[in-house]
Amino acid sequence: MITRERIIETATQQFIKHGVKTVTLDRLVRELHTSKRTIYTHFKDKTDLLKACLAVYHAHIKQENEETIASAENAIEAMGHLHQKIVGRTYHVNPNFFSDIIHYYPGLLHESYRNTGNFAHQQLVQLAKWGINDGIFQEDMDVEVVVKTVLSLLKLLKDNDMFPAVEFSKERLTFGILIPYMRGLCTPKGIELLEMEEELFRISV
Repeated sequence: MITRERIIETATQQFIKHGVKTVTLDRLVRELHTSKRTIYTHFKDKTDLLKACLAVYHAHIKQENEETIASAENAIEAMGHLHQKIVGRTYHVNPNFFSDIIHYYPGLLHESYRNTGNFAHQQLVQLAKWGINDGIFQEDMDVEVVVKTVLSLLKLLKDNDMFPAVEFSKERLTFGILIPYMRGLCTPKGIELLEMEEELFRISV
């Protein structure tokens, strides 16, 4: 029996691998060895299915991030491991996955992210406050401004139009954009720790 969970799992894998536009319901039917009727039993259309896939996708990343933060000894170590995962996903997720959603399903990506509690923003706030309490980050920094800036910088690292991958490696962008910004947020103690943890920000794929 083809369950709702099985459909979501298969559809998510296909969307991530091939992009959303090219993965039709007919293609999913063949992949699942089932019928459209089975899919329509659980989802009213492709948009409804995509919403369910995004919900699971974001929930998975949120949980993975929480586990990464919980296992780290300090905020900079946590940021290094999170950064590895963020960049790693850019190598394993078809760029069309996000561009197709943005183009053909406007607002859906942000809606799903909001429904998951804007988790990336909240987790960065948690890291910023943790770093301030540990004397790693400057205590007078504006947390909300810093968090929004870091999220923008992370998006910039994935901007292949501005920084073509053939010319700008992820490591080059990390050490040209993110690390200098982080260094500016750090106390002397934080800078020393950042230098010790620098290898975490080197990308190995």
